[in-house]
Amino acid sequence: MPTLQGSLPPELANNVVRLYRECLRRASFIGKQQHNTELVVGMVRQQFKKHMNETDPEKIRKLKDDAARGLINHMLFESEKLTGRKVSQRS
Repeated sequence: MPTLQGSLPPELANNVVRLYRECLRRASFIGKQQHNTELVVGMVRQQFKKHMNETDPEKIRKLKDDAARGLINHMLFESEKLTGRKVSQRS
């Protein structure tokens, strides 16, 4: 199964700490827009803490893909808001 991590810059895809920080930045941005920053940031922290002792490489890859998917979806959403155009998605 192809990985979504290739869609991210290598410095994010290859480093869990940087991926975590970027997820927190995006969560903070979304939270400020919706006036629930603590809740959204808390959800991101909770998910990373829940899996911080994971050692199975396949499970780690899946978790990183899930985080990458969230970042990519948010970037597409913001891009669509700025341009007013729907970004095409592959099926």
